[in-house]
Amino acid sequence: MTDSFIRDLGEGLIIRRSTAEDAQALAEFNVQIHSEDAWDARGLKDWTLDLINGEAPTFNEDDFLIVEDTRTGAIVSSSCLISQTWSYEGVPFKVGRPELCGTKKEFRQRGLIRAQMEILHQWSFARGELAQAITGIPFYYRQFGYEMALNLHGGRSGFKTHVPKLADGEEEPYTFREATSTDIPFLIATYNRGCQRSMISAVWNKHLWVYELTGKRPYNINRREFFIIEDQSNSPIGFIGIPTLRWRDNSVLTVYELASGYAWSSVTPSVARFLWAHGETQAEEQGYPQERFGFMLGKAHPAYDVITSCLPCRHPVYAFYMRVPDLLAFLHEITPVLEARLTDSSFDYYTGEVRLGFYRNGIKLAFKNGHLNTIEKIDADALDDITANFPALSFLQLLFGYRGMDELEHAFVDCFARNEESKHLLNTLFPKKHSDVWPIS
Repeated sequence: MTDSFIRDLGEGLIIRRSTAEDAQALAEFNVQIHSEDAWDARGLKDWTLDLINGEAPTFNEDDFLIVEDTRTGAIVSSSCLISQTWSYEGVPFKVGRPELCGTKKEFRQRGLIRAQMEILHQWSFARGELAQAITGIPFYYRQFGYEMALNLHGGRSGFKTHVPKLADGEEEPYTFREATSTDIPFLIATYNRGCQRSMISAVWNKHLWVYELTGKRPYNINRREFFIIEDQSNSPIGFIGIPTLRWRDNSVLTVYELASGYAWSSVTPSVARFLWAHGETQAEEQGYPQERFGFMLGKAHPAYDVITSCLPCRHPVYAFYMRVPDLLAFLHEITPVLEARLTDSSFDYYTGEVRLGFYRNGIKLAFKNGHLNTIEKIDADALDDITANFPALSFLQLLFGYRGMDELEHAFVDCFARNEESKHLLNTLFPKKHSDVWPIS
């Protein structure tokens, strides 16, 4: 066995860590499993090669898991873990992102992904990551302790006839140029300003921005082209990010932020016109028709409000799967946020206990004068006088602002607060709030 060996699964199958020598075979495997057309294939190949080359700031060449059939040397299943840092209303916490999980059809139903998820979770724990987040097909990752609990994607789109038009004789008030490494301080400051709208956001530091602008292959399926928006004096006033691979017939932007002092209503029409023109260039190169343009900026964004009539088509919001293996540790980490929420509410200087029941066990949060003094587990035989009961992993929806108590009680008959005062207290500590996370890929 090689140094990368982790586990013998029997029947000639082993799990091992990836090495640099696996790059091409792993790229071909991911193309076979995940792609839908030739451009998807190119994007997936570039993404895999970018990850395994070890140059990504949060990923090493051995961060893929490979299930190998030792009888043939073939890769039959694989996954990986992309480490990153997110923010919970300003409090950073480490996150592990399992990705590119897949198995050849003839090897499915053997528990290969389950075995890999166990290992990825061990890696994530060893890295001090308090949560895991994954994008994936409906239901599947619930099997491994995940709950769909955070908004993912969503947006608005329109057709050529909806592109805002300049008035006769009017000049374009804003111009666009490709972002370079010298723009990174502006990108960081402007991105961080936009994150204030989102309860949960990913932390993008200088190294990640450099990698995004200069380190990724041209058609990495997660790569974006960034453009600086300038006013007529050539001063930067915002930026947009456009995927280098088109979304079929829809030319979209997935990141759009403005610096302080500039109006969304003034700038956004120019953004829409640039997006359409850029999309026509992409369409000619990539062979898709140019039929739509889209602002894929999550469930809510200021741009939607200022050109609503130009974006008549709504694209539904999906969800991140979230996993929090140690709720006590996570709640300890976000204690400053919980205390600040009490301070800004009618529960200022609150003294008392919040007892969260999960039917088999629970957690007690003890407050004194608005400060969270202790967080401790409650055993099954002490689940009395519960503030609220949460079945399965439904509490994660409240924790990440995805649902409020009224919505949870409506969706789960066995989720309920002790009384109306308890419900108000929980909605104060864990309010329903918008999030739009641009994760590290």
